[in-house]
Amino acid sequence: MARLRGKRLKARPVRRYALIVALVVLFAVLLAQTSPRLRAWIDPARTVAADQLASSARPGLWDRISGKAARDERIRDLEAEVRELTRYRSVAISMAARLEAYEDMLNVMGEPPVRGVTARITSETNGPFREAILVNAGTLQGVEPGAYAENEGGLVGRVVQIGERSSRVLLVADFNSRVPVMGEASGMRAILFGDRDDLGTLTDLPERGSFILGERVLTSGEGGIFPRGIVVGEVVERGGTLRVEFGMNKGRGGFVRLMPSMQIPRPEEFPAEDLPEEGETAVEGAADDAGAETAASGALPDAGAPGGG
Repeated sequence: MARLRGKRLKARPVRRYALIVALVVLFAVLLAQTSPRLRAWIDPARTVAADQLASSARPGLWDRISGKAARDERIRDLEAEVRELTRYRSVAISMAARLEAYEDMLNVMGEPPVRGVTARITSETNGPFREAILVNAGTLQGVEPGAYAENEGGLVGRVVQIGERSSRVLLVADFNSRVPVMGEASGMRAILFGDRDDLGTLTDLPERGSFILGERVLTSGEGGIFPRGIVVGEVVERGGTLRVEFGMNKGRGGFVRLMPSMQIPRPEEFPAEDLPEEGETAVEGAADDAGAETAASGALPDAGAPGGG
């Protein structure tokens, strides 16, 4: 019993001291919140502690070495891009419906739907062109002569040689390539060809007006090789001259889409039926019609003649 009393007596002062210390700490905290001088000493320490806690959420050294930090950043970028594209999709659907209604009202002859062939890019060395690629698709896969290639960035080039299982595509960045283009905002037209600095050069420019810096460059559809409206690149300034930065360089998939060219056939290739033959004039046709009507009227009985009804 005596031992238990001794332990209790020893525990009571400890509790008292703990209570006193707790009251002193509470009083110090209240004083720190109200005193400007003490807050000037405490706020920097609080900021450093908050920064250390925030830095714990940053990727560590192992995450950077293993590539997890880069993957997480890529995922965040893709999520932001998906949110932005979702907003543009609703706008595009509305504009497509409006455009279809306008085309029906104006009876516009639109472009027929086409189907392309997706092919993988194979690099080429010691070829006949400086800027050309090989793709693993040919006539057996449905590639047609005169087809053009594009990727997610824009126009890549056109098919210059085609085989059964492969095709050679001359890039728009090659000096031998000539692409009729126009400015999306300015409407200016020119001929684009590649150069050695991986930028496009504009030639045959009109005397009045010029392209706008930063506008997109599209195919104009002239010549019948490329359809109208394919993105080629963007106008940039290099050395005081307007050049074109190709959009195909933004495509990183390693694949291209081979699309058939939209060439308009000549009238003699598909002649229309029930038309006057060559050499026959419209006057002769009208005379034949008048003679047929006279013969038909003479075959009918005259109402004033005897025996007429």
